[in-house]
Order: sequence, then structure tokens, then C-alpha cells
Amino acid sequence: MTCPYLDYRRSDEDHEFDHDRPYCTVAEEFVSPMKADICNDRHEFDHTSDCETYPDEQASEEKESGSEAIRADASE
Repeated sequence: MTCPYLDYRRSDEDHEFDHDRPYCTVAEEFVSPMKADICNDRHEFDHTSDCETYPDEQASEEKESGSEAIRADASE
């Protein structure tokens, strides 16, 4: 699952690029391609636990809902 706060933009108030670049809407800044790997959960990263700017309360909610889904699958 991709981070819901990841966006791709060609510009902000100060910069304009010739192609889309990853933009974190929480930090309100462009991020490096390596950081975007975390946002996109590539290379076994998890944006809820590996990103330092991802909101802690939302990470807890996602992990809890994921645990409930796993328990529901196990009981079926």
C-alpha cells in the first residue's frame, strides 16, 4: 500500500520541474527517490513504521485494523 500522504507534483511555490517528483504532504516538501521507496513500501519498507514523518496516531490505527483483518481471516 502506498502512503496516502505521497503525491507527485511538478512544482511548488519555489520550484518547477520538467517531470513529476515525489512530494510529502505531511512534511510539505519534495522527497528523494530513496524516501519515495519508503512511501511506496518498496524493498520491504513499511511507510507506517519506517517513515519518520508519518503521523504516529494513524500508524497505530492502520496497524490495529491490519491486526483485526488478520484475526478475521484466521477465524474464517
